[in-house]
Amino acid sequence: MKKVLIASNNSGKLREIEAILSVYGISAIPQSAYEIGDADETGLTFIENALIKARHAATQTGLPAIADDSGLSVDALDGAPGVFSARYAGVGAGTAAHNKKLLSALEGVPRAQRTAHFRCVMVFLRQPFDPNPLIAEGRWPGRILEEASGEGGFGYDPLFEVDGLLVSAASLSPRVKNQQSHRGQALRQLVDLIRADPFLGL
Repeated sequence: MKKVLIASNNSGKLREIEAILSVYGISAIPQSAYEIGDADETGLTFIENALIKARHAATQTGLPAIADDSGLSVDALDGAPGVFSARYAGVGAGTAAHNKKLLSALEGVPRAQRTAHFRCVMVFLRQPFDPNPLIAEGRWPGRILEEASGEGGFGYDPLFEVDGLLVSAASLSPRVKNQQSHRGQALRQLVDLIRADPFLGL
């Protein structure tokens, strides 16, 4: 298996996933290649939503599929936006609106109390109703800045200061970000699980 269907239409996620999989000689095929739209993310957890997205893509194509669900959890906001990170400022709102709402919610909160982490759950389905999906998870700690910094990345990256580096995720090169990020962690774990499966054997 040298090709994998990626159940996402998020260009930022696709770039990161494609770059990581290419290291293993795996070609990532975006679901848009099959004109598949986004699944309705009706789950209440990252795992539920990742499975919904993977099953949606696998059902329409009959191909094995990888999907992730990820988000930002801020301690001072009791874990919000969490599973609703992509809809924090409302369904259809853009990145600027999400980031503006986050900064407003943390207005006046001191640096020491702005701790947060990105979390990613990544799943692999061999077929649409795979009874034993492969599941991996990554977590990336940091804190929320008081203003945006950096020109790269996507989503909340300009507001997320990476632990130990004192720069935003948006200030990192794609290579460094993929080495450290929640998505990079989860995807490398998932590839290891897939490679260990005797019926897949990457």
